[in-house]
Amino acid sequence: MTDRLLRGRLLTFHRAPADQNDTDAFTYHEDGAILVREGVIAASGTFDAVAPTAPCADIVDHRPHLITAGFIDAHIHFPQAQIVASWGAQLLDWLNGYVFPEEARFGDESHAQAIATRFFDVLTEHGTTTAAAFCSVHAASADAYFAEAERRNMRMIGGKVMMDRNAPDTLRDTPQSGYDDTKALIERWHGRGRAGYAISPRFAITSSPQQLEMAGALATEHPDCHIQTHLSENREEIAFAASLYPEASDYLNIYERYGLLGGKMLLGHCIHLEEREVQCLAETGAHPVFCPTSNLFLGSGCFDHARLDKAGIQSAIATDIGAGTSYSILQTLNEGYKVLQLQSQSLHAMRGFHWMTRGNAEVLGLADRIGTLDEGTEADIVVLDARATPAMALRMDRVETLAEELFVLLVMGDDRAVAQTYIAGEPHKETRR
Repeated sequence: MTDRLLRGRLLTFHRAPADQNDTDAFTYHEDGAILVREGVIAASGTFDAVAPTAPCADIVDHRPHLITAGFIDAHIHFPQAQIVASWGAQLLDWLNGYVFPEEARFGDESHAQAIATRFFDVLTEHGTTTAAAFCSVHAASADAYFAEAERRNMRMIGGKVMMDRNAPDTLRDTPQSGYDDTKALIERWHGRGRAGYAISPRFAITSSPQQLEMAGALATEHPDCHIQTHLSENREEIAFAASLYPEASDYLNIYERYGLLGGKMLLGHCIHLEEREVQCLAETGAHPVFCPTSNLFLGSGCFDHARLDKAGIQSAIATDIGAGTSYSILQTLNEGYKVLQLQSQSLHAMRGFHWMTRGNAEVLGLADRIGTLDEGTEADIVVLDARATPAMALRMDRVETLAEELFVLLVMGDDRAVAQTYIAGEPHKETRR
């Protein structure tokens, strides 16, 4: 495999920046280069320093575009790709009216395979190189998801949902079959190539105590797997969960009682949290996931990032397709900025770019592999054009700083701003210069 040298303006983060002037938190090279060798970043720095180390490399000149680590989506639903922008309802009605009928289609293996191809195309077109996804209750949907990721050599996390009640017959497993199917999928896919498995009880409403007990057993047996579910998205949901688990002190305590909390757990939404729940998240290291476009679309509420951050809790950010309204992490942060603004909280551009790259990688426990342009990490890379549309070009004519450019990308950018996506060093499409 021939070495590839990517030239452009490089931006990578070492930690979360305290503010836009925290230059120790990131490295920026106006004329930089990344040497890609066998899917890994072999060197990264200024072009003058890196180019002489690889005189035979194929040079791809992306100047004047910006090169960053690929984007990471910490919460997305693979079987919901065709119900994005389905009109009007709040969470529980939306699940029954749109989600469950759509996910029932994934019992057809050929359908799951066909959607997987298109789903991954859309992800990479938007600059997303890693995601943590819920599949349907059918094991075949997870097989289709992981097989397509393997074909593209993408680092992806996923799992079949476990749900044995409060869902149509076509979408229910049993505590035992959910355990057996998940166990087999872990053995088949976890750690194979770049695949990682997430044990995935959908949420307490659709899992019986027996099923959550089985999920806890899986977590004990496979401590290197992620766990993903939903928490406190909607007040009606919280009340329903409380009625199903009257012995629990609060919603989070349901999962806590079954040994599911820990540093590998991803909890979608976490909007309406009690103080005890915040303290428990801090103590256990479980991670909330902010899904701004979904929360706005379903009218669920505003994620209180400052409250969680003050408690020392590290949150991820995600699209939550299909209640989410855009595959673009850039647009997700655009809406996230507004949600925080409504609460007098600030999200500056540097923090936003850190969040969707290294920040999400840290939450997933993968910052040693993805989320940066550091030497030795996997070459998942995105090339961004801040002048991709006439409106963006008009705005950019007045931009004077890197922080201003990043904010233009966060507010006005989408898939059109993605000039190229590299997966393990391989370009997703013909390069747009």
